[in-house]
Amino acid sequence: MRLKKKILPILILAVFFGTTAFAQQDFSKVKIKTIKVTKNIHMLMGAGGNLGVSTGKSGTFLIDDQYAPLTKKILEAISGITKKPIKFLINTHWHFDHTGGNENIGKGDTVIVAHDNVRKRMSTGQMMKAFNFKVPAAKPQALPVVTFPTSLTFHWNDETIEVKHFAHAHTDGDSVVFFKKANVIHTGDLFFNGIYPFIDVESGGSVEGMIESVDKVLNRANSKTKIIPGHGPLATVKDLKAYRNMLSTVYKRIARLLKNGKTVKEIVASKPTAELDSKWGKGFLKPDQWVTIFCGSMK
Repeated sequence: MRLKKKILPILILAVFFGTTAFAQQDFSKVKIKTIKVTKNIHMLMGAGGNLGVSTGKSGTFLIDDQYAPLTKKILEAISGITKKPIKFLINTHWHFDHTGGNENIGKGDTVIVAHDNVRKRMSTGQMMKAFNFKVPAAKPQALPVVTFPTSLTFHWNDETIEVKHFAHAHTDGDSVVFFKKANVIHTGDLFFNGIYPFIDVESGGSVEGMIESVDKVLNRANSKTKIIPGHGPLATVKDLKAYRNMLSTVYKRIARLLKNGKTVKEIVASKPTAELDSKWGKGFLKPDQWVTIFCGSMK
């Protein structure tokens, strides 16, 4: 049984979806940081989700693109890595902090690719009923033009790149990108490294799906795998395991409290994440807010 979700402060949701935070943020102060992952793969950090960049003779392969006002800075950062044009742009899911630059980049010759549900949600717009918050439909230039139901493989830059859908985790349209030769994985928002993650229940997300998906990613990784998370610093398998264990620990605690008839308010008051908060609770979601979301994400 799905619990009735509590209304969170609108600013929290606006970080992902809204024009409120978008209007308030001064993007002129955002700096794009380039992190070398391998010789031909880089991670870019700015505001919003982490980007992945694959370079080589074939052309540039980009994963996510943050916010529209940052496109110029992102392109400048990429030009510091390669002069090759962006041939493909992969959206790991539909959220605004990962697709905001689509329209700018999509106006050129770049082919935007995503799971079927990403295009569906972006093209129709979304109403976040629990928050009375409307996300408008994206313009045609921002929409993925190639979509897939389960997986898609690119043979690009002398690399085999698998883009695989993981259902009902962060959203219902999550994709993870596997660079098979380089042993690099971009997880999108299945993985928030070092902070409590947002689970978008109204977009088909669930904590059960999140844990299951992380397990599947771990099964394809090894001790040498480098992981680009949706948010947070470049990670290792050890980091992803710690994240998975945190999710599982909290899930078991809250499931037990729900089984014992506790309300969401009572669960939040019991501080079920108390000893975890010093490590995971310093992100944009504070512990009480995250526990409320977590309860609402459980089936």
